Amino acid sequence: MPSWAWVTALTAGALAAVTVLAVQAGSGPRPPAVPTAQARPTSTPSPNATVAPAPSETAKHEIPTASGEGRRIVYSLGERRVWLVDPDNNFDDSFAVWPGSISPEKGPYAVSFRREEAAGSDGVDIEHVVYFAVKEGLSIAFSNAVDGASPQPAPGTSTGGIRVGIDAGSAIWKFAALGTKISVVD
Repeated sequence: MPSWAWVTALTAGALAAVTVLAVQAGSGPRPPAVPTAQARPTSTPSPNATVAPAPSETAKHEIPTASGEGRRIVYSLGERRVWLVDPDNNFDDSFAVWPGSISPEKGPYAVSFRREEAAGSDGVDIEHVVYFAVKEGLSIAFSNAVDGASPQPAPGTSTGGIRVGIDAGSAIWKFAALGTKISVVD
């Protein structure tokens, strides 16, 4: 068989495989509503931005009770804290968070979508975006500001971003594969 025939057959097979995978991906679950793309802001922090204080080691509390079992992310609304919990119910790490103006309801969730970088609904460059809920038409997600700032939402602005420090953003990104359980508690 001539070499051109082999190349043609291999190319046709590869195109068929890619087509099958594209069709399968198109029929899978859809990510939550994500804010539409905006023009990327300059790297200058917003005027109301503050540098995120590093959580102290003594601030690492115990995992809240009734937060589920197994490997998961636990987010406490009242403590404004996140725990990365291993399969044996021990926490690998814990971080302070700075929630937006819209908080998710208490209950179980799962990571539904991830985006390496984006512009936050407040216009700040963010990275390590881990989406898990939608409320009032806004996506709720963990992320960190690229410049390390933790801006307070502008008065009257609705934001669903739960900001963390840069190190925490990287740790959550590595921990939170699609489908990872998230437990939101008081």
